[in-house]
Amino acid sequence: MNDVEGMKINPALVRDMLSEFLIRETRKIGITKTVFGLSGGVDSAVVACLLVESLGRENVHALIMPFRESNPQSREHAENLAGKINLSYEIKDISPMVDAFFKEDPEADMLRKGNKMARERMCLLYDYSALNRALVIGTSNKTELLLGYGTIFGDLASAINPIGDLYKTQIWQLAEYLNVPEEIINKAPSADLWAGQTDESELGYSYREIDRLLYLMIDLRYPDEILEEMGYKINTIKDIKTRIKKSQFKRRPPVIAKINDRTINQDFRYARDWGV
Repeated sequence: MNDVEGMKINPALVRDMLSEFLIRETRKIGITKTVFGLSGGVDSAVVACLLVESLGRENVHALIMPFRESNPQSREHAENLAGKINLSYEIKDISPMVDAFFKEDPEADMLRKGNKMARERMCLLYDYSALNRALVIGTSNKTELLLGYGTIFGDLASAINPIGDLYKTQIWQLAEYLNVPEEIINKAPSADLWAGQTDESELGYSYREIDRLLYLMIDLRYPDEILEEMGYKINTIKDIKTRIKKSQFKRRPPVIAKINDRTINQDFRYARDWGV
């Protein structure tokens, strides 16, 4: 069998597994309502379809949160999808909040502005969560999580994440099965933080090439020597490993200095539903 054959998913089975995950996790907490950010991209489109199918559209709400410089096509695609699956949503323009934050610092670079946009969007989602007793659902995929391609306490924040164990290329497979519009599946992935921004240009790799390497490196645990024999350059291998290591802080709770015998997240690490 081809080394990357394992990256091909059974979309019907994955859909059923993720639907069961969403039903189980929401019932466990005792909250039926959910909210998430609908960006017009394929990740949030897949999450939208999964939520509506598993929980019922009456329990799902989306926020579309454009910035002044966002690609207007993103909002258009998001609204078209919402209309297609009869999903309730509202538009929240984050421009006034972001502009006010940087009013005294107009020379702020795009990284800082992008981080603020991501966190402003999450502020809106969690405010909706508090007002309506709704769980915030994550939309970050496995590729982004491993490479640290996301903003901590921004788009990486959520109560539960149904797609965090699916690589981007697997998201595309699931999207086709769920009948996500082709205009969303086929366009260049983008966090839509500024005009012309694309994920792959920032990452320096295409998702298809990086997903294959990540799968071999992480899931199959191939050592560097075998990866080199397969044609990967050692500099590429080291670069990806460095990104994974440097972004570990984004994937775990804050490190707590150990003083007592049972330290949270070190010795005291019960499952999230312990005691419920």
